[in-house]
Parts: sequence; C-alpha cells; structure tokens
Amino acid sequence: MALEERPISSEQMYRIEDNGHTIFGMKKLLMMENAGHGLADFILSEQGPHLDAKKIISFCGTGNNGGDAMVASRHLSGYYGVDVTIVLLGDPKNIKTEETMVNWSIVGKMKSIKKLTGTNVLELAKREISNSNIIIDGIFGTGIKGMIREPYSSAIDLINSSGSYVVAVDIPSGLDPNDGTYHEKCVKADATVTFHRINKGLTGNEGYTGKIHLEKIG
Repeated sequence: MALEERPISSEQMYRIEDNGHTIFGMKKLLMMENAGHGLADFILSEQGPHLDAKKIISFCGTGNNGGDAMVASRHLSGYYGVDVTIVLLGDPKNIKTEETMVNWSIVGKMKSIKKLTGTNVLELAKREISNSNIIIDGIFGTGIKGMIREPYSSAIDLINSSGSYVVAVDIPSGLDPNDGTYHEKCVKADATVTFHRINKGLTGNEGYTGKIHLEKIG
C-alpha cells in the first residue's frame, strides 16, 4: 500500500495541518477553501452536472467541519436553479476558528443562501428538510469527544430520517475517526468526502460512510 493510501489518526491529521500552516505557509483558510470546493465538485459529479430545482441543506457545526460545508454551500449556490440553506447548529458568537468565522461572514452577505440559526433552529430546519434533495453533514469532524448533546443529537435524527442524498464532510458525524465506533448515534451517509488522507475510523464502516472519496487539498 502506498504511503498516501495508508489510513491515519485524527492526531496525525492535526499535525499535518499545523505543519502545513506554520512550516510551509499553507494557510488553514486556503485548506478550508480547497476542501469545500472539492466537496462541491464531488456533489456535482454525483448529483449534477446541473442542479436545477435541487434543494441543498448544509448542517454546520461551529468548528472547521462546518466551515468546510459553508464553503461548499457557497460554491454550489452559484449554479442556476439551486436552493441552498445553511443550518448553523450553535450561536455564531461561539464559532470556534477564525477560518470558519470568515466563511460564516461571507455567506452571511450572500442573498443566494438562506441561513437558519437561533434557539429554534431545529424547528426551522424541519420545515426545510421535508423537500430537500441533498444534505451536507458538516456537524462534527474528527474532533468529536464525549456525549452528543442537543441540538446536534436531534439534527442527526433529522438527517437520518430525511430520505435525502447525504454527503458527510470528512467523517459522518458521530463516528469516531480513530476506531470506527460511534457515539450513541451516527449520521448514515450515502457518501463521505475526506481530505488528504483517509482516517482510520472510515475503513470497514460502509454502512455509515457510504462511498468514500479522498480529496487532495494541496
């Protein structure tokens, strides 16, 4: 097996990203842009080439996983006839990274994307999800730890009961990136787009990951 094909742990991926940022000058904002753009391209290849009348909902956490989904939503919103909604699961003031905050600020200025947030965000999402075609799972990435709290737990239930085509960002939310176990519940994706190298937890978990696509991000 070639080096680039060998699965890695989440800790190894963090070190790769940090080294790329601090040593090589590959800024994390640029990595997020490449990841989100690659995610959008994958969705187009699987569900396109045109997205006329397609409704896309991105469930975004407040970390970098959510930021990747925001970038993908921005790119997808530029296609004629597509309807894009971002569901932010958390207070915008609690967005965890500068990169995700930058992208939240960008999509916040875009009239082509509907944004749902606030204390009743799940009720608002229920109305949108009933006629959705594609769902992007950007809730949790490789940093999941402990119990799944609200509103994330109910969001996973909504995604799994939607009947839509589900694409997970990096890893299905709820799945442990290192050992492949899941925390109480887990998004069941039709496809998972992961970046740079495959996480160990993705292997042998096709029932949750669906098709795995490895996207190079530079």
